[in-house]
Amino acid sequence: MTLDKLINYLKLDKQEFLFQFNSHPNYPSALAFSDTLNFLGVKNDAYELDKEYWDELPEEFIAIVDNSFSLVKKAGAHYSVYSDKSKTLNKEELHKSATDFVLLFEKTQNSEQKISNYKPFIYAILGVICLYTIINHSWYEIIFNILSLAGVYISLEIFNQKFGNTSAVIGSICGDTSAHQAINSCNKIINEDKTSILGLKFSDFSLIYFIGIAVLGLFLPATAYIIKGFTIVSLIAIGYSLYIQAFVEKTFCRVCLLIISILTAQLILSLFFFENLYFNSSILLLSILLWGIVFFVVSYLNNTLKEQETLQKSNAKNLRFKRNYELFKRELLDHERITFSDNQTFSLGNKEARIRISVVSNPYCGFCKGAHEILEDLLKKYPNDISAQIRFNYFSEKSNEKSTGLLSDFMNIYKNKHESEFLKTVETWFKNRDETQITQIAGSNGQLEDLSALESMSKENAAAGLNFTPIFIINGFQFPDKYDREDIHYFIDELIEDEEI
Repeated sequence: MTLDKLINYLKLDKQEFLFQFNSHPNYPSALAFSDTLNFLGVKNDAYELDKEYWDELPEEFIAIVDNSFSLVKKAGAHYSVYSDKSKTLNKEELHKSATDFVLLFEKTQNSEQKISNYKPFIYAILGVICLYTIINHSWYEIIFNILSLAGVYISLEIFNQKFGNTSAVIGSICGDTSAHQAINSCNKIINEDKTSILGLKFSDFSLIYFIGIAVLGLFLPATAYIIKGFTIVSLIAIGYSLYIQAFVEKTFCRVCLLIISILTAQLILSLFFFENLYFNSSILLLSILLWGIVFFVVSYLNNTLKEQETLQKSNAKNLRFKRNYELFKRELLDHERITFSDNQTFSLGNKEARIRISVVSNPYCGFCKGAHEILEDLLKKYPNDISAQIRFNYFSEKSNEKSTGLLSDFMNIYKNKHESEFLKTVETWFKNRDETQITQIAGSNGQLEDLSALESMSKENAAAGLNFTPIFIINGFQFPDKYDREDIHYFIDELIEDEEI
C-alpha cells in the first residue's frame, strides 16, 4: 500500500505520513488513516455510507477501493481513482470494488508538502555548471556536459526514491497510466536490484559515474582522454543493465532505458568528436581521487540514510505500542486525582468542555515555553472541546518586583482583553523575555493588580506537590511521566470522546 497518488494530491510529506500511519496503534485501519490525516492538518470525517447515497458525495472523497485507501474524483459518468496507481472506473465498477467506508476531507494550509531543503542548492549548482559550459565550450562539449547533468539529476531522483521519497520526475518517466507495467517495472528494476558492491546498488554507481563525468567535463578538452576511456567502459554497464532487464527481470524500466540512452549518446560524442587526445598522468590521478571522494560521499549518505530508515521503522513499531490509547489512559488514571478549588483564574477555551487541561507553569521557566505552545495549539484546534487553565506559581514573599509586575500585567490583560490577546502576550513573553514590552501591551502604567487569587492557586499547586514546572493536568490527573508532553496530540481526540475521563 504505497498511496503515492493520494499523498501527492493532498501535498503531504510522504515520509512523515507513512511514519505516523505505520506507528498508529490501529495500523492499518481506517481509524489510523483518518487520525494520521488529522494529525498532518487534513481535517476529515469518516462514514459508513451505503452506495445508494454516494451520488450525494462531493466531487472528491477518499474510499477503500480494491483494499487500498484511494482518492476518488468524479469525472462525469466515470470516476478517477488514485492510490499507488491511477485508473478510471464507471459507477458500477466503483461500487463493486469499494467498501462502504467514505472519508470526506478538507485540505488546509498545514497540509502543504515540505520542499526538500537540498533541491534548490542542487538546482543552483547544476545551473551554474550549465552556464559555464555554454560560455566556455564547443557545441559537442556542451551537449556532452548537459547529458552528464541530466544523468546526475535522474540518478539523484532514483537515489532519493530509494528511501521513501516520492519523485514526480521518475513517476512521469515511468508512466502512470498502465495498469501493471508503469510503476511496477521501475520499482522491480530499481528497488529490487540485487547488485551490492560495498553496500551500493547498481543505481548508486550511476550517480557516482555521472557526478564524476560532470566534473571532468568542465575541464574539456584536457580531460577528453580520461572521459573517452570511461564512456567506452560504460558499455559494460549498458550491457549488464539490458541483460538484467531482458533476461532476468523480463521487464523494461523506462528510467533505466533513459540512462542507457544518455550513456550511448555520450559514447558516440566521445568517439566521433573528442580528438587530439593526450595522456596526462596528473589528470588521471586527480580523476581517480575525484571518483574516490564521490564514492565515499555517496556510500556514506547511503549507509546513513539506511540506518535512519531502519531506526524509523523500528521506532514506528515501538510507537504503535506507546500510542495505544488504552495504555495511555491506564497510566493517566494511575495517578491520584487532584482537585482544584480555583478553576477560573487564567481560564481559557470553552468553560463547559468535558476535557479540562491545566498547565502548572512559571514565567521564568525555560522549559515552560514548549508547554504553552502545546496548550495554545490545542486551543486553536479544539476551541469548543477543551477548557484550559494556566496555573502560574507565584508567592509574594519569594517574588521580586519584576516577577510581580509581570504577573500583574498578565492579570490586567486577562481581565480587560480577549483571551486570544492574553495567549498572544504569553507567547510574546516566552519569545522575548522582555517585561517592558509586556507592560506596554497591558498599558497598566505601573498599577498592580490584585494577585491574591493567583497566590491561592499557587498554594494549591504546592499542596498537591506540583512544584516543578511545567506540568500538564488532564481532568485532575497528572500527565504520565512515561510520555512526552507532545504526545498529547495523539490522544486528544480519544480523550474528548471518552466519557469515563
